Formats: sequence, C-alpha cells, structure tokens
Amino acid sequence: MKKTIEVCERGFKELNEEIKQLLENSKEVVLNGVFGQRYIGDAMPAGKTIVVHGTPGNDMGAYMDGGHIEVFGNGQDAVGNTMNGGRIIIHGSVGDALGYAMRDGEIYVEGNVGYRCGIHMKEFEQARPVIVIGGSAGSFLGEYMAGGIVILLGRGMQQEIVGSYVATGIHGGAIYVRGEVPAQCMTKAVVSEACTDEDMKRISTYVRNYCKFFTADFDEIMQVPFTKLRAISSRPFKSMYTNN
Repeated sequence: MKKTIEVCERGFKELNEEIKQLLENSKEVVLNGVFGQRYIGDAMPAGKTIVVHGTPGNDMGAYMDGGHIEVFGNGQDAVGNTMNGGRIIIHGSVGDALGYAMRDGEIYVEGNVGYRCGIHMKEFEQARPVIVIGGSAGSFLGEYMAGGIVILLGRGMQQEIVGSYVATGIHGGAIYVRGEVPAQCMTKAVVSEACTDEDMKRISTYVRNYCKFFTADFDEIMQVPFTKLRAISSRPFKSMYTNN
C-alpha cells in the first residue's frame, strides 16, 4: 500500500517522524512539495521506498540500509552520507559531498554534482558502492577514495567535465570518466589508463541502469572511450610517516 504526504512547510523532524510511522505498515511513501527538509530516508531498511517530488535537504538517505529513494527534482548536500546499501535515483543535479563515506549501494544522478563527490568511499568483500553521474563533477572528485566505483558520463558538456584535484589521496577503487581527463586536473598519485574489457563490462552494467532510469541512449553514451583513474599505490601517504 502506498501513502502520500503533502509536505508544504512542515519541519523536518515532524515530517521524518510521520514517514517512519507510515513505513511501518506500508512499503512506499510519496512526498509532494518537498522544499529543503533534511534527513529524508535516513537509515531506511530494504523493502521500503520513498518517492520525492521537490528538492530534499541535506543528508537525504544518510546511513540508508537497503531502501530505495527516487527524487523528481534536485538534491542538496551529502546525499547518501555513509550509505550502507540500497539505491538513490535523482532526476536532476545535486550539491556537494554526494556519497560521502558510502559503503555499499548505488546512486544515480541524471545531471551534475558539486564538490567532493565520492570522498572516503570504501568497499569490503561483496559490498562495493557505485555512483553514476550523468553530467559534470566539481573539484576533489573521489578524494581519499578507498574503494567503490564512480562513473562520470559528462553528457551535454562542452568544456571539462571534472574539476581540479580529482582523486586526491585515492588508495582504492576506480573512477571511470567518459573521455579524457586533463593532466592538470590530477595529482601525481593517480594513474590514468585505458579501460580493460573487464572495466567496460562493469561500466556497461551501470550505464544501462542509468539509461533505463533517465531514458538515455546507451549506444550513444558508449561511443566515447572511457578513461580509468586509479591509485598509483595503496599507501599514498607512506612517505609522510616512514623513511622506508
């Protein structure tokens, strides 16, 4: 059974309490008229869905543990903060720190993202977080990344699709950029290389999902070669703490 809430000017505490109460006996809650309310869907478990119409506030989907959020609008900062699992789909763009310290699950953004997307992402055994971005990303993409995958498509962009200091301090995981990444955008600790067949198989899976969610052309997207960015070392700061 699906429940609907007309959000209007409700405070975030009242709203989130009502959402949690409704999800106890319902699998899906639809929110209309969202305008900056924070913490929507935090810690939501598997089997539960929130559909958002409007612009949710910071920390949407933080610590989410398997739930599903779909946003018809833009998102603000720290979407999917320390997310443990599940899926977030955003039909728009988002602000800074998307997927901060994300541990598992998938986030798909139709448009652009701000600064420090995917920082401190990590993976363990079968848990591997994934972020797919349709447009551009600001500076410090994948900063201190320890695991997981970021795919940057740059659709509709005429200029550079990634900002400065991409993958600063990266020591795990991979960033896949559709097209080339200018050398001045990267630090010396990052390796830029062509994708392998295994990389392309992985990319294709998530790009197909993106195309399904946002009605994009898979063949058109895949016509442009992807560049893989990875860490040159699993211990990028070793020289700062030892003479060996």
